[in-house]
Amino acid sequence: MLALVAISVLIGALSQRITGMGFALVASPLIVILLGPFDGVLVVNLCGVISALLIIPRVWRLIEWRTFAWLVIPAIVAIVPGSLLAARLPGPILQLGVGALVLVSLTATLLITRADHIVAARPAAIIAGAASGFMNTAAGVGGPALSVYAVLTRWSQAHFAATLQPYFVVVGTVSLTTKMMFSGGQIPQLDAVSWIIIVGALLAGLALGEVLNRHISHRAARIGVVILAYVGGTAAVIDGALHLAV
Repeated sequence: MLALVAISVLIGALSQRITGMGFALVASPLIVILLGPFDGVLVVNLCGVISALLIIPRVWRLIEWRTFAWLVIPAIVAIVPGSLLAARLPGPILQLGVGALVLVSLTATLLITRADHIVAARPAAIIAGAASGFMNTAAGVGGPALSVYAVLTRWSQAHFAATLQPYFVVVGTVSLTTKMMFSGGQIPQLDAVSWIIIVGALLAGLALGEVLNRHISHRAARIGVVILAYVGGTAAVIDGALHLAV
């Protein structure tokens, strides 16, 4: 089981470095199945924060801080109801919800990509930030809502990927804090060796992504992320449904 968690973290970190997002999309569904919906999302949130922190120095000059502020403030507000939901829903229902949110978000992103019109940036940022914050804390997947925003506002890939890193640090940290508060301080039941392996896989994925970033196109990387995320989301839905049926 731990090996599968480590592989998920490695591939997620690889995607995060190349595309600016995708860690949660790739890693969350399988980790939720392996560790449970509450512990799994906590691990995804924590790894996402560490991953983004390590990427920030590489993309600092491309970060758009004004857009970051318009996204992160509504996201923080929406984290509270998301944390309450994550702490109180039964495991199988939450797992089913994680998988469903991944699938719906991915599909919406793919459909919106074909849109030709551009929307007003600030109202769209408020809506996208709130949706992302809620989904990040409830299911560990806040990226798709931001992808929709990027497409609708014609946000450049380089600035999008850079600005998402401090966003994920803030939102992930607040999500972790509020969920632990609402759950009475509950943390994932993993031993020290498991944490070392998970962090090691995260660092390995980022290092590999740093190397491959020069050779893999963003388009190819995003296609790979979408495929893996669809597989993982479907598996999470099926596994959650089977547990509810028992």
